[in-house]
Amino acid sequence: MAAVTGPLCTWLVAACLSAACDADEHKQKHCCPGGSGAGGGAMFGQGRERRRLGARRRGAARSGMAMAVALQAERSVIEKKKPDIKQRRVVVTGMGVVTPLGHDPDVFYNNLLDGVSGISEIERFDCSNFPTRIAGEIKSFSTDGWVAPKLAKRMDKFMLYLITAGKKALENGGLTEELRNELDKTRCGVLIGSAMGGMKVFNDAIEALRVSYKKMNPFCVPFATTNMGSAILAMDLGWMGPNYSISTACATSNFCILNAANHIRRGEADVMLCGGSDAPLIPIGLGGFVACRALSQRNSDPTKASRPWDMGRDGFVMGEGAGVLVLEELEHAKERGAKIYAEFLGGSFTCDAYHMTEPHPEGRGITLCIEKALADAGVGSEEINYVNAHATSTQSGDLKEYEAIVRCFGQNPQLRVNSTKSMTGHLIGAAGGIEAVASIQAIRTGWVHPNLNLENPEDIVDVGVLVGPQKERCEVNVALSNSFGFGGHNSSILFAPFK
Repeated sequence: MAAVTGPLCTWLVAACLSAACDADEHKQKHCCPGGSGAGGGAMFGQGRERRRLGARRRGAARSGMAMAVALQAERSVIEKKKPDIKQRRVVVTGMGVVTPLGHDPDVFYNNLLDGVSGISEIERFDCSNFPTRIAGEIKSFSTDGWVAPKLAKRMDKFMLYLITAGKKALENGGLTEELRNELDKTRCGVLIGSAMGGMKVFNDAIEALRVSYKKMNPFCVPFATTNMGSAILAMDLGWMGPNYSISTACATSNFCILNAANHIRRGEADVMLCGGSDAPLIPIGLGGFVACRALSQRNSDPTKASRPWDMGRDGFVMGEGAGVLVLEELEHAKERGAKIYAEFLGGSFTCDAYHMTEPHPEGRGITLCIEKALADAGVGSEEINYVNAHATSTQSGDLKEYEAIVRCFGQNPQLRVNSTKSMTGHLIGAAGGIEAVASIQAIRTGWVHPNLNLENPEDIVDVGVLVGPQKERCEVNVALSNSFGFGGHNSSILFAPFK
């Protein structure tokens, strides 16, 4: 009988706990008026407090029930349960960028505030026979001090951008080599994705194969796959925590950022490098987007080519680069004295399940994504006063997103909306990474950057919602950053000032 007693007691305790917790949750729902649904006109900031109080309340309820009904012999089992996902707060402690507007977060954002365009004629290869000959091309870039020279010669640029931006984010976050050596590296991870991966490495391998397989680069397979950037960076740092990449077209960065945050929230990691990187500016990359008629052909005036919400838009402008964040568990960041740039509140993913390249005509997936992101973050729609829109300068995409934003936040007279792509072009999988940095910089500086080239807005667009041609003062309460990708992938993430 003794052999049966342990498992039987365990089962009985689990059953009691389940019933008690269900009863407690029912009681809180039906007997506690004034909860999260009360006070729809609450002042800004109360949503976050409600979220924290709710997390503490849930934690207290669970521990209280455990004490009431658990047998002493089972106490250790209960205490080993993973912490509530809402109990671990995630903060941004570092930022790194490689962009057409600079390779430092402050330089990058100051150029955005000044309305500087990074779009110009492509110089890397002869594109005179293409109908599109402009892009957000990075003219000057060096890996010196960031990537070993031997690897720098062999790697695809998407990996070079990724590793450089990742290490710059660590430097920006004060995570020096000496301090990194003190970290528990089993709880540090890398999740930086790419939409296109190593296109040049793969293309060069095809050209070599035309001669002989013996001419192929032996690294062509690993250096072409999207996961290898995160893998190489983790090897360099010795970080043994979560390590992979996500590829969801132009929504890639946001998917990576939210999943990285969730690893921290679930207690699986303390520090995560996350974001996206892409280097699609090669003939096959340009030609592919030209073939699907997605690109602007305003070659005579490159800086005017990216025109989100403007009647004269004729497609998006390709860009390249990387955007990487250091996400950290709050107490871990405090213990090392980290500078906290913002708090990551939450986010969401959805799928349109409609078309490969076009958004759902009613914007259902986008609206659902935003609503789920607000629920995950525990904030009300009235708390959002800044949206960094995906807005790529395409005919249907811009309007469907705008309609969804107004549907969700149209009652907020303080709402400001802009598009970073009006100056950088569309960095494909890296877009969400640099736009997350732009959102965080808006929180830090109290300024939101202008929308370039919005000269003749679409009739349905309220210019009172969109930022004008000059930067505007905005004390950001909660910022929402959207990214959407081919395949109907939708992603929204939220940041707020750390309090």
